[in-house]
Amino acid sequence: MSVGLVIVSHSDKIAVGIGELAGQMAPTTRVLAAGGLDDGAIGTSFEKITRAIAEADDGAGVVLLCDLGSAILTAETALDFLDDDQRERVVIADAPIVEGAVAAAVAAETGGDLAAVVTAAESANRPGTREPGESTESAEALSARATLVNKDGLHARPAADFVKRASDFEASVTVNGVNAKSLLRIMSLGVGVGSELTLTAEGPDAQAALDALVELIESGFGEV
Repeated sequence: MSVGLVIVSHSDKIAVGIGELAGQMAPTTRVLAAGGLDDGAIGTSFEKITRAIAEADDGAGVVLLCDLGSAILTAETALDFLDDDQRERVVIADAPIVEGAVAAAVAAETGGDLAAVVTAAESANRPGTREPGESTESAEALSARATLVNKDGLHARPAADFVKRASDFEASVTVNGVNAKSLLRIMSLGVGVGSELTLTAEGPDAQAALDALVELIESGFGEV
């Protein structure tokens, strides 16, 4: 089981587009679009949202991302009509719809539970704050360096690949001081081709994490 996502927008095209973007980075995660009215007009549909929640939920829960206040109201109404058991595992994230959806999708893809996926989505509200996993270096931390070789740098797709690989390890990992398991933090680095990345890791599999991430970076993320 894994957490599913529902994108609630006043526009069907926006909801579908965000779902496609998130799906590029989280191909096995269920991302359902619930945009526009049933006839395709601008608005939000109780029926569309209800159907999307049912399709997205396999028992692990569903996170909803909404574009405007009235979308939230419609989503809240849909939640009111769910069975008590299902309602407990459906959450409307307080997050910007694009950044939140992308971060949530990657968190779901890497096995995050409902709380972790909501936290990932809502981290988009705090781009400048320190996150868990961004503690100051300790004497036990290992470090390594690698240079970006893919011409487009650490853009969305390789950033997602990097986060998913980092999440395979128990170790706490940072890259240039930010949490390597947070997609939004990695993308905020804005590093391009030729940039040197400094990685640190601390935990029982720290060296294995560093080796795997350095190899991924130096491979060009399959783009070279």
